[in-house]
Amino acid sequence: MPKYSCVGLGVNNFLIRVLVPLGKNQHHFHIPTTHATVRLQSGFESGGGRLFSLLSFSAMSRPKVFVTRPDIPTPAFDLLKQTCDVVTWITPSPCPREIFLKNVKGIHGIFCTIMDRIDEELLSAAGPSLKVIGTMSVGYDHINVEAVKKRGIKIGYTPDVLTNATAELTVAVLLAASRRLFESHQAIHSGEWEKSAWGGLWMIGMGLEESTVGIFGCGRIGQAVMKRLEPFGVSKFLYSGRGKRSDVDCATYVEFDDLCRLSDFIIVTAALTPETKEIFNARAFGLMKPNCVFVNTSRGGLVQQEDLVAALKDERIFAAGLDVMSPEPLPTDHELTKLKNCALVPHIGSATLQSRTAMALLTAENILAGLNDKKLPKEIC
Repeated sequence: MPKYSCVGLGVNNFLIRVLVPLGKNQHHFHIPTTHATVRLQSGFESGGGRLFSLLSFSAMSRPKVFVTRPDIPTPAFDLLKQTCDVVTWITPSPCPREIFLKNVKGIHGIFCTIMDRIDEELLSAAGPSLKVIGTMSVGYDHINVEAVKKRGIKIGYTPDVLTNATAELTVAVLLAASRRLFESHQAIHSGEWEKSAWGGLWMIGMGLEESTVGIFGCGRIGQAVMKRLEPFGVSKFLYSGRGKRSDVDCATYVEFDDLCRLSDFIIVTAALTPETKEIFNARAFGLMKPNCVFVNTSRGGLVQQEDLVAALKDERIFAAGLDVMSPEPLPTDHELTKLKNCALVPHIGSATLQSRTAMALLTAENILAGLNDKKLPKEIC
């Protein structure tokens, strides 16, 4: 069983130190209240035998917020703890479903991520006290929005603040796929470089200069990607989506099929909706050029993944670069992980210190606004 210690640091603060013997991490929380009480729970995951702990701190007459992960930028925790009791799953991994369901009962606010399913079951477990859900994400396909609306619960999300970080990562993944960076890195370790160095066709990729780049979903992130690609000497930008946009003047609107036929690079930055679900399927890949590089940094659900695997295996397209997949996390033995012409990164589009801190703070601000019956800074409903 784990050992716990609680050490007072002064009249107005406590430091709760949780030591988990099965790992090296120690989690430290400050509770800025003069009348704080501490509750620690421990147990074992059913079936897995892995030790877990839950930490909560409370003061009288304060709303309760459940945070599904501890590895959230500290400023967001600090902001919430000024006026709320915060309960968190302390292992830096997705909160097990049974723990999530158990600990939302009587909660007033939920701070979640895309890994946390918010559905009828979870809402029923929370009960009538739940007023607001803040998701630290732009996408919200993990939330049953209609079920939340029925209960009069508000939902906040984090658009805008991750635009630049995701656009940067999109360009990085595009270059990794088109210039075969992961494959060539492996060639150093395998000794292939020594055998093939300076071969006229060895490790050649597809360049952006004089190319046609097509963007599916030309919103904030799509436009930020275009801006970053302009200096590479791109000949033409195309875009497709719900319709022609008045805020896009540096790209030409085309229908979806034409985007697939005409583009040397196809970049997906669209939202996952019933209309876009698996829109990139065998038919779409069949329309693409054999030199096409396909990049997706939006949601894995826009792609029929088995069809993409087949297109890459049969070399019907040149390469793919993916920051998003289905499912996530992707199994380590998945077919995509075995393909040399597929560059994979683990959904890190927003993973810069600046962006994640801004996302966490905005999520906390959304929750606090909802708890105080105010309009959320960024509201879904």
